[in-house]
Amino acid sequence: LIVATREGQPCGFAHAGFGPTVDETGVSTDVGVVTMVMVHADVEQRGDGAKLAAELLARSEAYLAERGARVVYGGGIRPHDPFYLGLYGGSELPGILESDAAAQAYYRDAGYAEVDQVVVLQCDLTRIRPVTNRTQIALRRQLEVHVTQDPPPATWWQAATIGGFDRTRFDLAPRGGGIALATAAIWRIEPIALTWGLTAAGLINLSVVEGRRRQGLATFLLGETFRQLRAGGITLVEAQIGEDNTAAMGLYQRLGFTDVDRGSVFRREMAGS
Repeated sequence: LIVATREGQPCGFAHAGFGPTVDETGVSTDVGVVTMVMVHADVEQRGDGAKLAAELLARSEAYLAERGARVVYGGGIRPHDPFYLGLYGGSELPGILESDAAAQAYYRDAGYAEVDQVVVLQCDLTRIRPVTNRTQIALRRQLEVHVTQDPPPATWWQAATIGGFDRTRFDLAPRGGGIALATAAIWRIEPIALTWGLTAAGLINLSVVEGRRRQGLATFLLGETFRQLRAGGITLVEAQIGEDNTAAMGLYQRLGFTDVDRGSVFRREMAGS
C-alpha cells in the first residue's frame, strides 16, 4: 500500500499485490496487479491528478517487478483479485469500470493495453418472471435443488479472497439421488450494496456438466435460485461475464438481466520480461 501525502495529509494511494499459482494453492509473484489507484478530488481539481497517479503507478510497478512480476494487470480481475471484492465493482472485480473514467485514463496514460472487456449485468428480482415451457416443467419433475450454506472453498486462494463472505451454493441433482448436474454459487454483496440502498447477491459461478448443456438446466437452476433468494429478502442479482461469452449473455438476457456497466481489463508487460 503506497500512500502519497502533501503537508502531512493523504492525497492519493495505490495498492498492489499478486495473483495465485495455477493450482491456487499459494501466491505467485509472476503476475502482479495494481488493484486500486485513487487521487483526492482536491488534487484532481488543481490539475495534478494525472501526474500523481502516474507516480503511484510507477512505484507500484517497481515493487511488483522487484519481486519477480513479469506482467502487471491494472485493476483486479479473477483470478488476479487479491483485494477490494465487496468494495469495488459489485459481484466480482471487473478490471476498471467505464463509469470510473479517471482511473481508466491513469492506466492508458501509463502505457497499459486494454486486453479484454467485462459486461456487468443486473437483474431486479422483484420483477423477474420464471421461464415456463415444456422443458422446464419436465425438469421440475425430474430434478431438485440442494442448498449448501457457506460451502468450503475449493482452493486456498478462494479461502483467502472470498472465504469470509456470506456464500451459498445451489446444486441441481436428480430426484432420489445422484451427482449435481449444474451448480450456481452466490455471495451476498457487502458492504458495497449498502451504498446502493438494497440487498444484493453476486452470481460468481454457474456450471453445467458436460453432456447436459443446452438442455435448459441452467435456466431451471437459476430460476429456482432466484426464487429462493427473493424469499430470503434479496432484491437484486449481479453477474459479470466476458463480452465475447455470447451463450451466457443470451441466457442472462432471457432471465431478465440488463447491461449496467462495463469493465476494461488492462495489462502491461514489464521491461525485460
